[in-house]
Formats: sequence, structure tokens, C-alpha cells
Amino acid sequence: MQTYRDHDAVGLAALVRSGETTPADLLAAARARAAEVNPRINAIVRDVVPPAPEGPEPEGGRPFAGVPFLLKDLHQDLAGIPTSGGSRAREQVPAAETAEVVRRWVEAGLVVFGKTNSPEFGAKGVTEPHVFGPTRNPWDTDHTPGGSSGGSAAAVAAGIVPCAAASDGGGSIRIPASACGLFGLKASRGLLPSGPVSGEPLGGTATDGVVSRSVRDSAAMLDVLAGPTEVSAYLPGGLPADGFAAEVGRDPGRLRIGVTTASSIAGEPHPEAAAAVRRAADLLAELGHEVVEVPMPVDDAQLARDFLTTWFVHCAVSLEQARAAGGVGEDAFEPDTRVMAALGRATSATDYVKAVESRHTHVRRLAAFHADHDLLLTPTTATPPPRVGAFDLPAPLVLAQKALLRARSSGLLRFTPLVEQMIDDNLGWVPYTQLANLTGRPAMSVPLHWTPEGLPIGAQLVGRLGADGTLLRVAAQLEQAAPWWDRVAPL
Repeated sequence: MQTYRDHDAVGLAALVRSGETTPADLLAAARARAAEVNPRINAIVRDVVPPAPEGPEPEGGRPFAGVPFLLKDLHQDLAGIPTSGGSRAREQVPAAETAEVVRRWVEAGLVVFGKTNSPEFGAKGVTEPHVFGPTRNPWDTDHTPGGSSGGSAAAVAAGIVPCAAASDGGGSIRIPASACGLFGLKASRGLLPSGPVSGEPLGGTATDGVVSRSVRDSAAMLDVLAGPTEVSAYLPGGLPADGFAAEVGRDPGRLRIGVTTASSIAGEPHPEAAAAVRRAADLLAELGHEVVEVPMPVDDAQLARDFLTTWFVHCAVSLEQARAAGGVGEDAFEPDTRVMAALGRATSATDYVKAVESRHTHVRRLAAFHADHDLLLTPTTATPPPRVGAFDLPAPLVLAQKALLRARSSGLLRFTPLVEQMIDDNLGWVPYTQLANLTGRPAMSVPLHWTPEGLPIGAQLVGRLGADGTLLRVAAQLEQAAPWWDRVAPL
């Protein structure tokens, strides 16, 4: 069905409403494409019998009725179906409840037929879990699609679905969007609900969302997901009166945009990452915006330390929860996960609270920047997508890792080259995305640049709290000025 890949999700829903196609035809097309390409990219790791909506038909119908869709196999629970989180420990543990965002996707008419690959506990910027094996980038299968929403991004880039579920706790929507030539928006903190199982994922720094081929799909998905529940931690304000979809195509006005490629972690970014930013800056200037060079507005080295401190503690908690759920021992987890969890257990309560409280410093500094600038433009990633296996530890470090884990030397781990290697591998190629998570600001990756080798690499824009609509307006401008829809992965 050629028309299937010629439309985004909004377009496919319109075809269903007009009677030009049926949900059964679209699902058959999605499954046929998955059968053709998934063996080569390993994006989908679990088939799902599509759940039916439970609520009454809303006035105006279900906005995405009949459109095939994939969930990320991390936190996006569907009752009765395991959510592995990329871990062998949870591979066969069925979810007790359906997550609120999943319920909203199903009630919007999306046809969920599978779950996508994720690194164990979403803890890496690449998608290479031991339990399912690596996901590969449809633009070049020797390379990673990024992580942790790498399976979803690969599925969209390969044409299995027009958009797919994702989530972002440190860049996990924007990193794979960059690596796969897609649009990815991380929403403002509190805009989208979590629960009912978890209240504030990753201490409020994580949120759900999608990766998509079109800006209007991501905007319409915000309309599906936005708004609190009775157990929400926050009441979001500033929601557009006529919805986020209506923001697409509206004039954002003349914005002042600060641009920087500075990174204390990565040093100078790869020339192609710098080229992606120059491409975005030039387009924004051509569109009438004021684009000015600025230094990095926050202490990004301290921000990275704060992020990793809380991340390692979160990993320790995730491991303990998975052990209890699966009834397994620590050897059921990947060595890297066990090291991160050990570092989390070795972190004092004082150091953890300091790292959490330090977020306010980053918020204040970014707010000072936004007092004079509407948006911050940076690379999304510091390099093009690395090769699959690029961050596998060398054999001597693997042996050291195993020895330390056997000795349970959690305190000693903090002073070994192994930890520095893991930090470099985790953040060295993705040092720009954690800022938006720790400060709760909205941010997006826009696909405007491809390397001479044909690999995508995105540019990131970060807005003020609640500026999701402004980001969508600017993204739509860029999409119209430099369309990416016709850039199709060669797989």
C-alpha cells in the first residue's frame, strides 16, 4: 500500500475518516512493512494485540482513529503485557495497570500493535540491550539510532509507522530524532501526565511524547496527551485555547535566538554537528529572526555531574524494583547497569539532595538567558550517530568491571578509570540535551542536516517554560523552508 508511507499520522487518520482506506488496511500495511524491515533493524521487540478504546466516542470522533502505532517498551505500560524496560529481569512480568499516556493514545484511536526496543532502564544514549540485541539505524545499519527511544525512532525512519511513542529523561526523544532524521519535541515539565504507577518519573525530569516525521503529528499528539489527572503532581498552565495543532503554521513573530556549540564535556563538537547548527542558524536568520552568538548560559560541567548523580541513584532504585518484580538476582542485569546501580548506592543522601537542589541554580541561569533571548540553539548531539557497539568496554575494562562487581566494591568504583569511561560514553556524544530535562524547559530536535555519508544530525532549540507552542511555530517554519519529508531512509 504505497499511500501508507506517503502520509503522516494526521493524513492517515483523514483517509480513514473519508472512507478512502480502513484501519484494517493500514494495520496490514504497517505489519507488512515491519515484516520486511524489522529483521534488519530490530526496532520492534514485542507484538501486541491492539487494545480497543474503552470510553465513549468523543464528540468529533477519535483524532487518530485507525492509525497504526507502537509503544516504547519502557514505562509505557499496557495492562497484562510485559514492559521489559530492556531488561531480562522484567521480560516476562506483565504490567498491572495501563499507563495514563497509553490509555490516552488508545482512546485517541491509535492502533497499538507492538512495543519498541530500549536500552536497559533507558540508561544509555544508544539502544543495545543484551536481552533483545541492538537496534540499527535505517539510514545506515552499521550505526545506532540513538537512545533510549531508539526502537521507536528506527521504526518511524524505516516507514513502519508515521510516528511512535517515545520518552525523554535526558534527551531520549531528541537524541534518536537527531540520529534518525525525525522531529522530536520534549514537552515542558508538567504538561503531560504520568501515572498511575509513577508520579514524577526520574524526579520530574522525564516525560513521554513521540518521534515523528512531521511537526503537525507531534503537535496533534500533544493535544491528545496534554492535561493533568487527579494524581498529577502539577497543574499545567498556558495551554493554547484552540490546541497545539493550531500552532502549526502560525507566525511566531521575530524571535531573538542565542546560538552556541560550547560544551565542557565534549569540547569542540564534530564538524558535522557544528554544520547542523550553522544550517539551522542560517535558516532562522533568513526567516527574519535575530540570531546571535552566546556562551553556554549554564555551567554544563556541573549540570552533567548533577544529572549523573541523580541518574545513578535512579538506576539503583530501578534495579531493586526489577529484582523484586522478577524475583531475580543481580546477575540478571547487564554489567554496565550493575555498575551504575552500585554508583547510585555509593552516593550519599547528602550528595543526592545537593544534586537535586542544584537544579534551581541551572533554572535561574537559564531564566536569565531567556530574559533577553527567546530560544537557545545548540547541536542536538556532539557527533553523528556512532557505530553500533562503539561504546562496548575494552576487554581489560570488562574484566575490571566484573572483578569490582564480584567484590561489591561500590565505594572504590567511584575512583576507577571505568567510571570515567562510562561517563564519557554516556554523555560524551550527547552533552546538550540534559539541560532541558533538569530545568523542565521544552526543547526540540529539528532534522535539517545530513552528513556527506548520508547520516542525519539534528539541531536543538530550547525555550522558556511553557513555550511549547512557540517551538512548534518555529519548527513548522523550518519544515516549510527546508522540507525533510522527502528525505527517506534507504533501507
